[in-house]
Amino acid sequence: MAMDALARTADALAVTPLLNCLLREAADPAADTATDPPRRGGPAPYAVHRLRVSGRLLRVRPGHRPSAPELWTGRSWRSLRHAELVDLAVQEMYASTGRANPALAAEMAASRTAVQAVLAARARVAPPEDPWLRSEQALVMGHPYHPAPKARMGEGPAADWLRYAPEAYAQFPLVLLGVREDAVVEDGDTRALDTLGEAPPGYRLLPAHPWQLALSDRTTRVRTAFAEGRLVHLGITPGAARPTSSVRTLHVPGDAARTSGAGEVGNAGKAGEPGKAGDMFLKFSLDVRITNDIRRMRRHELLQVRRTDPVVTAAFAAMDGPASWLSDRGYRTVDGLFETCAVLVRDGLDRHLAPGSTAVLAAALAEGFPGNPLDRIGDPRPWWAAYLRCVVAPVLEAFARFGVVVECHLQNTLIAVDTHGTPVQSVFRDAEGAKTIPEMPRSAAWRRLVYCLVVNNLSEIAGALAHRFPGSAAALWAMARAEFERGGRLPALPDIKALLGSPTVPGKANLLSRWLRAEGTAPHYLPVPNPLTTAQTSERPRPRP
Repeated sequence: MAMDALARTADALAVTPLLNCLLREAADPAADTATDPPRRGGPAPYAVHRLRVSGRLLRVRPGHRPSAPELWTGRSWRSLRHAELVDLAVQEMYASTGRANPALAAEMAASRTAVQAVLAARARVAPPEDPWLRSEQALVMGHPYHPAPKARMGEGPAADWLRYAPEAYAQFPLVLLGVREDAVVEDGDTRALDTLGEAPPGYRLLPAHPWQLALSDRTTRVRTAFAEGRLVHLGITPGAARPTSSVRTLHVPGDAARTSGAGEVGNAGKAGEPGKAGDMFLKFSLDVRITNDIRRMRRHELLQVRRTDPVVTAAFAAMDGPASWLSDRGYRTVDGLFETCAVLVRDGLDRHLAPGSTAVLAAALAEGFPGNPLDRIGDPRPWWAAYLRCVVAPVLEAFARFGVVVECHLQNTLIAVDTHGTPVQSVFRDAEGAKTIPEMPRSAAWRRLVYCLVVNNLSEIAGALAHRFPGSAAALWAMARAEFERGGRLPALPDIKALLGSPTVPGKANLLSRWLRAEGTAPHYLPVPNPLTTAQTSERPRPRP
């Protein structure tokens, strides 16, 4: 791809999520469209919005991914590149809050730069053959409602982080450390870590993310741990790990581990193959800001995971529906370097997928990738019905029967499809994001569930389908409403009736939250139109031409 084409593509990809934030959080549809007269032969392919504080008019090409923003100057419409849209967002947020945030403005610019670097890297490397891994590494645009989804702040030139970026099809070996036994801190089932190599007498094995190790090597405490012999270098794994969409969570295939007895370690082994190590996921601290947070595994979060995961695991084991849970089985770290060196062991996919099925990341269904099952369907309704059965029913059942809130946003949801590309199973992950009642008040838990399920998950997948099949949105949401009505028959779930009667649902205000630096403690929500309340009639979708 030529440099100018690369820049245009990067600009378009970076514009969409920032534009989504502005339209959701800072604008309303404009009632007066006199400045946007109809074109000959029909209305202009634009939607006009008025920014609430400044009153300025912004028009965009509407659709699942709004694009091509233009600002009314009083005489004409002026096209906005990403840098100009950042300036507009900064002015509007300062006017509405009275506060400045130059750091976020820099992150928005850095996110655009990162997208271009990723596009250039992808052009030089072949994508993974595994369709699931291809989907995990497909999110070039990233979170569609975040002002800076691809920023990697403070980590030097792109070459320093591209080697670890899932979007650049990265793969790399893990660094193996030995932790002196008197310095080991662990909880839960961590035996899968011992399949990755050999530790010398008096030491336990600890894998490390090479990026995190490079970042933490700068600190005195880490250098001291090596000097005192609490930590020793043991080399690297013979096989490569691949970063998933979360960046800091790596997939370790079964053949990357040594095989002596590994198949008998928890879920580390694949069913029916004793003596062969199964795949696993390893989640690391990563002292890099990615979207809303520095991705460090904090002590209180790990302790929370150990309380939450057994409850969620038991809930999914007790349910009969087409859903599974990847358990966060345990963590291992170093005394005195608890958060810096922590590694969390998560179940792999091998033991969880329905026979003959292939997993894909739900977020990649919406963003698109080569091999996307949505590209193969001719009628969205049967596919959507299967998706709803796999996602909505188990999430509602987990809440109603067990008080479990699955953080079922698109990057925590995998969909297993059959050979025709039809969903047959959902696989959820990330006990850090899951919540339980009564640890979280019921009203807050329900709000979180509605946001993750309706706004983040279903709205994006339904939007992707409606983009492919114009005119299908009403039918799709009528089907979703019916699925929720079935869920409303569950005991202890009276919340459904209120949800289906509410004109709005809670949407996350990521731009405002980041602007006010409240994203890590008390993120802001705002009401957005509830697609379930208007789904009273269905419309037969037009077939693909």
